[in-house]
Amino acid sequence: MRTVEDIIGLLGGSEAAANHCGVGTEAIRKWRQAKAIPAKHWPAILSATGLSLADLPGAPTETQKTEPDMNAADTPPEGATGCLVLADGTIFWGRGFGAEAATVGEICFNTGMTGYQETLTDPSYAGQIITFTFPHIGNVGTNPEDIETITPAARGLVVKQDVTEPSNYRATKNLRDWLVSHGIPGVSGIDTRALTARIRDLGAPNGVICHKADGKFDIAALKAQAAGWPGLEGMDLAKEVTTRQTFAWNETEWAWPEGFGIQAAPKHKVVAVDYGAKRNILRCLASAGCEVVVVPATATAEDILSHKPDGVFLSNGPGDPAATGAYAIPAIQGVMDAKLPVFGICLGHQLLALALGAKTYKLARGHRGANQPVKDLTTGKVEITSQNHGFAVDPKTLPGNATVTHVSLFDGTNEGIAATDRPAFSVQYHPEASPGPSDSHYLFHRFVEMIEAHKAGA
Repeated sequence: MRTVEDIIGLLGGSEAAANHCGVGTEAIRKWRQAKAIPAKHWPAILSATGLSLADLPGAPTETQKTEPDMNAADTPPEGATGCLVLADGTIFWGRGFGAEAATVGEICFNTGMTGYQETLTDPSYAGQIITFTFPHIGNVGTNPEDIETITPAARGLVVKQDVTEPSNYRATKNLRDWLVSHGIPGVSGIDTRALTARIRDLGAPNGVICHKADGKFDIAALKAQAAGWPGLEGMDLAKEVTTRQTFAWNETEWAWPEGFGIQAAPKHKVVAVDYGAKRNILRCLASAGCEVVVVPATATAEDILSHKPDGVFLSNGPGDPAATGAYAIPAIQGVMDAKLPVFGICLGHQLLALALGAKTYKLARGHRGANQPVKDLTTGKVEITSQNHGFAVDPKTLPGNATVTHVSLFDGTNEGIAATDRPAFSVQYHPEASPGPSDSHYLFHRFVEMIEAHKAGA
């Protein structure tokens, strides 16, 4: 068997190896560090070097091929009360907690070190099973203030360590009981490093998470359910999480020790289109001096304009933007034709791009976590941002009347756009979150300044 260094040498060095396998040199550094090469690159390496599979580090030997894979065995190991079944039949066994249920969804990972309750209640996670890479999930319990929506849309959660009793003065319920109250299953004892690496290398798989206290699982049925789920591409989930009726919002951001405040003297009226809006976004708009009226995702341009707003906000949300765009794009175009200032976040960013004539695509892994560096091209500043999205705007398809304003410093994907012939802009990340902790709050003020300029020129 050859070493990783041998193979990199045979390929012509780090840069040549990266080119052969379609990766960056950072991936080659990780090969050296792990002393292994991900299986998805083996065909390219074998073709370029003439080596055999047995020469590659990490490739199974003939003996290994005949040994059973205990991780994928259909018989639960002793003590297993939870499992994660992937669409390809792979099984991760663990200890179930939370609701006794089996739910299907796309399995993603989140790298945030804090805010697990906000993550679990973010409507943008509809249709997804969340793997937390940070081990201490549940240690501060749950409370009624740190939620982004009343009815969580996440399908389940996967963690390494068992959930402990909470240790925080704000906690009112432990995470296990909170999950039961919302019908959400969880599994602990999973090798989350291995699962995350799998998602990183192969993309986000579909799967089923199942908690059975008696340890009795119908594995054949779970495998069929995982394999039969169609996935998020082409799926409109905004209709599932949006408000069913229009309502007013005046609650402002949380501040210690008072808690949330009230906007009693707003200067501007903003209509927020709810594709799955997080509560803290609405609070940021209210804190910036706005009277906020929230309307359903299916609201038409006429519905929105009937409130006589000074500006329109397009919220975050789950699912495929192209599917939601079937009804959202005409509404957004109607608002832009009225020359009203428009500000979009996350799904709202993608929908604004579609309304301008651009296209979106599904990312292999997505961006989910609170450590994502983004560069604002208009100022040159770098922000540490919070993100949660599985689709992105293709900047090559932007029309001539739109420009790129922000880019990811992780992978160069689009993180923001602005129209050049009307007052409309958007960002892919979540400026209402606090990873920076306040690096991105300026965007709400930029929106208000746009509204003030529009009113002054009206």
